Amino acid sequence: MSNITALLPCAEPVRFLDPDGTRTAPSAETAATLEERGYTMPSDEDLLAVWRGMVVGRRFDAQATALTKQGRLAVYPSSRGQDACQVAPVLALGEDDWMFPTYRDSMALVTRGIDPVGVLTLLRGDWHCGYDPVATRTAPQCTPLATQAVHAAGAADGLRRKGIDGVALCLIGDGATSEGDFHEGMNFAAVFTAPVVYFVQNNKYAISVPLAKQTKAPSLAYKGIGYGIRSEQVDGNDPAAVLAVMRAAYQHAREGRGPVLVEAHTYRMEAHTNADDATRYRTPDEVDEWIGQDPIVRLQAYLVGRGVLDDARIEEVREEAEALAADLRTRMNAEPKVDPMELFEHVYAEPTPQLREQREMVRAEIAGSAHAANDKEAVR
Repeated sequence: MSNITALLPCAEPVRFLDPDGTRTAPSAETAATLEERGYTMPSDEDLLAVWRGMVVGRRFDAQATALTKQGRLAVYPSSRGQDACQVAPVLALGEDDWMFPTYRDSMALVTRGIDPVGVLTLLRGDWHCGYDPVATRTAPQCTPLATQAVHAAGAADGLRRKGIDGVALCLIGDGATSEGDFHEGMNFAAVFTAPVVYFVQNNKYAISVPLAKQTKAPSLAYKGIGYGIRSEQVDGNDPAAVLAVMRAAYQHAREGRGPVLVEAHTYRMEAHTNADDATRYRTPDEVDEWIGQDPIVRLQAYLVGRGVLDDARIEEVREEAEALAADLRTRMNAEPKVDPMELFEHVYAEPTPQLREQREMVRAEIAGSAHAANDKEAVR
């Protein structure tokens, strides 16, 4: 295999399971390619873990959507439909690995083991980040498109230089592949052999702009080839394939062979956010077609057919998910205690003179308002 050929993605997205949960029957040539690239069917135990993560994650996602409608969150970008892309790549990460998420990857953060209330702190508007990025090895959720692509490349290069056996997972959307930071991050990662995996969740729309109006590339996976990055495309609604491809990608990066770009073909079933009217740019028939490729239904059918998942276990995990949702409701319904002075914390490691000046101005204004209120009360 030539150097260029080794960079090319498979001609068709990697798939192990058909939408009805049956094993895909690949051609002999495709089977040989999958074996050559190290894509093997995950174990039943690993797939059960992915299935559980998706069931719990989707219930969290539904509860967060409901909290937005109740006014508890300012905004929430649902990842329903992208469940396999949110769970499988995260479960394949190791303890020393880092994750760089987007605003749509709340389900991935919950899968990472981060407190759901901490995950939603940003979207409620309390803090820019509600968890410790260093302790969790998870960067703050990124709202500007593609800036995390550069951060991930730098962090991965830092791991390499320190001799730490870790990789960085950079989650990214299809729209962000049109941003300069995405290309700068990939070029830097390739030149310095940084162990980073760029995982593009191609959900077909950059807000309301369809993929056809974003690029003429036959697949977003091909965008890595020009930078000398090994690239792949996978059926993002096939949890088994996503897990297999991402494991191989992490191994490639971890072994010092450079970064990897993986494009996952998936679909967001909900609107871009609660502020979006998706009926303006897509049809109900299109949504229904993708609902028929639901990753949870697909994997559950496969595991039930294998005899490793039964009604009792399904009910047990559903109850676990409901308990998480109930706890999330209870804690999110408690009014947060906010201190305006917290605005100035963690902006810089050492506050700048301008920041200290602004902090004192706000402190004085708060003190003045308190004195005025006390004076008014005394007059009464």
